[in-house]
Amino acid sequence: MDVIFPVPDDPAALAELLETIPNQPAVFLLWPRTGPDSPPVAPTLLRTNVLRRRLGKLLSGTYLGMVERVEYHLTGSRLETQFVLLELARTHFGSARREHVRLRFPYYLRLAFSNAFPRTRITKRLARSPAVGCDRHPVTVGPFQSRTTAAAFESEFLDLFQLRRCQENLAPSPQHPGCIYGEMNRCLRPCQQAVGPEEYLGEADRVALFLNTGGRSLLDSALAARERASLEMDFEGAAMLHQRVKRIEAVATVRDEMARPLDHLHAVAVLPAASPTSITLGWLKRGVWCGFTLLDFDSAPDPDKPQAASLDTRLRETAAALAEPDPGPVERMEHLALLSRWFYSSWRDGELLLFDDWEKLPYRKLVNAVSRVSKGQKSNDLK
Repeated sequence: MDVIFPVPDDPAALAELLETIPNQPAVFLLWPRTGPDSPPVAPTLLRTNVLRRRLGKLLSGTYLGMVERVEYHLTGSRLETQFVLLELARTHFGSARREHVRLRFPYYLRLAFSNAFPRTRITKRLARSPAVGCDRHPVTVGPFQSRTTAAAFESEFLDLFQLRRCQENLAPSPQHPGCIYGEMNRCLRPCQQAVGPEEYLGEADRVALFLNTGGRSLLDSALAARERASLEMDFEGAAMLHQRVKRIEAVATVRDEMARPLDHLHAVAVLPAASPTSITLGWLKRGVWCGFTLLDFDSAPDPDKPQAASLDTRLRETAAALAEPDPGPVERMEHLALLSRWFYSSWRDGELLLFDDWEKLPYRKLVNAVSRVSKGQKSNDLK
């Protein structure tokens, strides 16, 4: 909840007021003093881990006599701080908000079908819908920790297929010089008209299925083929298929932990809250940020009230009541940028529970995560 208070001119009154402010992490705004005829002036947006101490230094030092009022929002975790900072920057600074949040978009791997001969590419942009005249939706995997890890995954999984790796808009011709991947039989060579658009598109569909299933489509077929070879006593063939299975499994480990097809990117962030008797839950559904919810635990339950619902039941009710926003591509990229920066950082607090199917949300793991974060928060409060 936002708290707003005017800054008194009297130093003694200011010192007394500061004593009532919690010394906790917060995001705050300093609104400058202006005359009646002065044009509107943008506030100063800051964040801190010790609100009372920081305000005391600013209001009695750098900003002495310059601040009319202060607005602050207490936060319990670094991830919540980042989101509150972004929302306040969007409200007060518009298109300049990223400078205040120091926001950098992560990298994604995209298989686009807008070209007659689809290919993968590494990008920072998200596609909202299929290209005009295309009935296939692009497959976007991410966010990756860096461009290096995205490129490593792209190189590894493309070795399992014969999709082109060139970036040019092809003009197929038998006289096309081709490339080394075609010579090594790692490309269907559409540039040299070795295959037509339909046959090439079939290979692109196999790649899309591989990405959408996290490699299961290729792994399951390889496992089935290995089993058949074993039953038919084709031990040499079974050994070769076993190596292929190992290769497919190895490719899956190259992918960053958070990198998934966006339509299957579901997560729950379990975070400390500003209140010691609460936990904050951040929800990500199909790659879309659904916001935070506060899970409050009564430290002293009222014996006259009916027995409280179990934690599992409360979590199920909270998940069922979630609203599903429809943000624009830029806002979605900003949200995923904040979440991935926090997740891949060394200063991450709380836990992020990742899963592939929203209908199979692992509530038991979520209950355990809530219990661990809650115990950790109580331990920190006792120090």
